[in-house]
Amino acid sequence: MDREELSNLLPLSPAALHILLSLAVEDLHGYGIMQEVKRQSAGQCKLGPGTLYDNLGRLMQSGLVKEAHKASEKDDPRRRYYRLTAFGRRVLAADIERLKAVIRDARRNLRPAEPSKSS
Repeated sequence: MDREELSNLLPLSPAALHILLSLAVEDLHGYGIMQEVKRQSAGQCKLGPGTLYDNLGRLMQSGLVKEAHKASEKDDPRRRYYRLTAFGRRVLAADIERLKAVIRDARRNLRPAEPSKSS
């Protein structure tokens, strides 16, 4: 997939970005994703089940995430695990580069507030 096709998926929504980041290290089940998103964002982003599973459905349709095998046979059979695909990793990396550019521009363009002049 070329850069133009990747850019059609960008920018990722905040929820999608956090979900992909949570899956970048290991396969996780839904509750595990919610906990990892909360941990990575220092509690700033909390995904509810509806938001999580709606986003997972879209990410799976786009080929960014796929269902993975259970971590062990002892796991609850109802628990589904999710994995970041190689394509999902490329999209995540592209969005991270986009965000770095936004931050670079913001740092360059933001100037300290001028001190107020006392009368």
